[in-house]
Amino acid sequence: MNASTRSTVTGPGAAGRPAHRPDSGRPGERRTTATGGEPPVPVDLRADCIADSAGGLTFDLNVPQGTGTSWSAALVLRLRGGARADGTDDEVRLPLGPNGAGRLRAVLPSTVALAEGRWNAYADLGDGRDPRRLLPGVNDLRSLVDRRPLAGIGRLGVRIPYATKVGNLALRSWLRGPHAEAGDILVAPEGMTVTGRLYGASPADGARAEARVRGADAEPAAVTVPSAVDGPDFTFTVPYTELAAGWRPGSGPWDLWLRPAEGARPVRIARLLDDVADKKQVFSYPALTVRTTAGELRIGPYYTLDNDLAVRVTGPAEGT
Repeated sequence: MNASTRSTVTGPGAAGRPAHRPDSGRPGERRTTATGGEPPVPVDLRADCIADSAGGLTFDLNVPQGTGTSWSAALVLRLRGGARADGTDDEVRLPLGPNGAGRLRAVLPSTVALAEGRWNAYADLGDGRDPRRLLPGVNDLRSLVDRRPLAGIGRLGVRIPYATKVGNLALRSWLRGPHAEAGDILVAPEGMTVTGRLYGASPADGARAEARVRGADAEPAAVTVPSAVDGPDFTFTVPYTELAAGWRPGSGPWDLWLRPAEGARPVRIARLLDDVADKKQVFSYPALTVRTTAGELRIGPYYTLDNDLAVRVTGPAEGT
């Protein structure tokens, strides 16, 4: 890890930390017991997470009473996949300080930007051991449910803690500006109607939604429909017949974008403002049958692994 891809956060949690003790070890050193043997294998560490409505997170770690920490103790977040080409930080260290008997606390302020992606969580107690993966404790994410930031916010940061497939603690982070938040989705035989709210930009006359075939290299590669606007809110309907007309065997899903005004940069439509880290497995919408000259197609909306809104079209040879 080089200095250009690592950051340390100071602030809440740094004050009141006990002074470094000679027997607590420094990073890179191994501790021994009074008899000269190796210290016992450390117990698993769990972190409870509390989210605030601004996008900040507080981590409370349960540790055995008497566990020593040094001045360098930190909760470490590491971006899965490593450094990005744009040079953004791929490691963030949050100071760990005492918060009662058997408790340590670290705070991730909403003002600290995390690159979009998945971040693994570790605890570095400053005892000379490598940082250890944290296990998830109790998550209090009530403030994220129906979160409504100010529509004029320039850049929207979202961080949701979750348990990985093997049971470790991780964060899913998004950093977008502008951002088009999907709301209600109505599925009907004639198509799907999407309502939502735009953050970081103002929809105006000429606003429209665009459905683009993922990876398309031939026409028609996009379907464009007008979008009604009311302040920051938008509504549009994508006819399934137009998506069916653009289907080709082996073609990919249609990704949905909002172009706020004529000539404006399109904004990806996604659902981020709640407490669900992976919506693909949670939000389910019906796929309806559309009859075409190529046969019956099944068309329906879904959320991608990044919680972006898309529409899947499957043909007779692809099953339903």
